[in-house]
Amino acid sequence: MRIRSFIVAYALLLAILLFADRRPSPAPQQDRYSHIVDLTDGQNTPGQNQSSHSQTRIIAPDSLIPGTWTAGQIPAERLIAPLVVMDLNVAPPAQISLDDITVWETKHGAVPQGAVIAIRQPSSQAQPSGRLPITTDAAQFLMDARYSIGFAVDSTPDLTTDRTLARQLALHGNYVVESTARMTTIPATGSLIIVAPAKDKKLQPAPVRVLAMVR
Repeated sequence: MRIRSFIVAYALLLAILLFADRRPSPAPQQDRYSHIVDLTDGQNTPGQNQSSHSQTRIIAPDSLIPGTWTAGQIPAERLIAPLVVMDLNVAPPAQISLDDITVWETKHGAVPQGAVIAIRQPSSQAQPSGRLPITTDAAQFLMDARYSIGFAVDSTPDLTTDRTLARQLALHGNYVVESTARMTTIPATGSLIIVAPAKDKKLQPAPVRVLAMVR
């Protein structure tokens, strides 16, 4: 009798465990996003695509080395990525350095692999057009050690001023999103960026719509 009772109890326990295992688990709280920020700089004309009037553009690898990816050829999985925001020290030389990355990672942890790195300037400062606001060594580290897929800036950099950096960006399949807006509203970590470039191969750099999903 005791053996039969034990078998029945064991069967009931096993059934409960199997039922619990099949129940859908709730989505992790950390995977939920609270709001979306449009990082595109430009006014939308009613009835027209916003990206066609956007000042925000994407510098694709093909703009740096012909024969690499154009904006329309960048794989879709490289257009949705973790977004990392680093603050730019506007004092000369006004570029993110390896030391700056070390300080950032000490505070926030390692830069997530496969991220887009946004370089944010103080809202009171206007970054003029010129070189990309990150040193070649720092960018190389992010591409080689953190597998970054792109950079986002609120200026309009001239990548021809540093041909070594431009070449490395293209060879690593990295793109640069220029003239972004509202970057000061994005936290340093935890956001997701969505980059949607126009597929017109004649436009270099190509207009782009950029959204940030913020936790």
